[in-house]
Amino acid sequence: MKNLFDAAGVSRDKVPRPLADRLRPSDVSEIIGQDHLLDKEAPIGRMVAAGRFASMILWGPPGSGKTSIARLLADKSGFHFEQISAVFSGVSELRRVFDSANVRRADGIATLLFVDEVHRFNRAQQDSFLPVVEDGTIILIGATTENPSFELNAALVSRCQVLVLRRLGVDSLEQLLVRAESSERRRLPLDQSGRSALCDIADGDGRYILNLAEELFALSEDQPLLDRVGLIETISQRAPLYDKAQEGHYSLISALHKSLRGSDVDAGLYWLARMLVAGEEPLYIARRLVRFSVEDIGLADPLALSQAIAARDAYIFLGSPEGELALAQLVVYLATAPKSNSGYRALISALDSARENGSLMPPKHILNAPTSLLNDLGYGHGYQYDHDTPDRFSGQNYFPDEMQRKRFFFPTTQGYERKVAERLEKWRTLREKKEGASE
Repeated sequence: MKNLFDAAGVSRDKVPRPLADRLRPSDVSEIIGQDHLLDKEAPIGRMVAAGRFASMILWGPPGSGKTSIARLLADKSGFHFEQISAVFSGVSELRRVFDSANVRRADGIATLLFVDEVHRFNRAQQDSFLPVVEDGTIILIGATTENPSFELNAALVSRCQVLVLRRLGVDSLEQLLVRAESSERRRLPLDQSGRSALCDIADGDGRYILNLAEELFALSEDQPLLDRVGLIETISQRAPLYDKAQEGHYSLISALHKSLRGSDVDAGLYWLARMLVAGEEPLYIARRLVRFSVEDIGLADPLALSQAIAARDAYIFLGSPEGELALAQLVVYLATAPKSNSGYRALISALDSARENGSLMPPKHILNAPTSLLNDLGYGHGYQYDHDTPDRFSGQNYFPDEMQRKRFFFPTTQGYERKVAERLEKWRTLREKKEGASE
């Protein structure tokens, strides 16, 4: 018989339930904002229609519906449902779940296991899922807020469908507020600006906006309508969602890098500000900007690297918040500088060639001969000192004798690189002329 009372003997029906729990969807069709997964022709929709369920990783931000989807799929499948959290579970708990699933499987009952925060399991714990997922002992639904490519074993990911949940947009958050008002049979004490601000503060998190709504419903029923300022004064504003060690960290620095590459100075300043507000280490940002200066600008503006190093040094000297202005100035400089990745491409190409021809010796004429033996072997013979030649350019071969000359560096016409390209073309012409004269 189902226990209707808690440990203290209090009826469970009398224990208050949070609004977010009371409004939890009772059918897949009630989940908001994830139609790309739940529609009839979408991945989960097709599973439900066919009655065939595969292991999956649900990757998405907090409050996007991962737990609700797992619970409802268990109801639809008719499987035995187990739920654990990687935060609180260890090897013994996993062993218990797997052993129980094996017993049920022998009785013809399948097990659907929902693992919240699955990325919290270490590599060995993740590996323990492989045999039971592969042989069908359990259908695994793992939920994570972190990029599976970074946080989950490749072997586990390869055995699951990775389905990406979207953060809830304003329309979806508004639907949740309407549901909350219907459940409470009253309107939220907000004017239109306050309602918009509530969606902004929730930042795509459905659970969070319902928790905020519950705080507002707790106000007196004769509470005057709150505008944006009144709302913020009434509730605590949410800190930006950002984990410096995980997906948010990589997403925002990537957004900054690509904005600068695209010469969008305003977007670059926005992503810089987002990271600073979220508490990112400014020196990490500085390191990435130094990298950008050599990867995406290079010789198109040789001063870019000097500016990046100077901004880093200025931040170290000034500290926060004054030093952050140096980073902002650098972002503006890099975004507005001419762009070239010719140096980056040249290195990649040269590395490939070095791996292919890594055992070849330099030609003897450019080797030093510190001993008579090496001199007798021809080391240094025929070397031409470029400063003593016309145009200060000998045109000699500096590649290994067994290797054909290759071209790795292709300068652009951007900025200073235009002059570099002119010099290289001059030297190429001289080299070809000298090679033709020697034939």
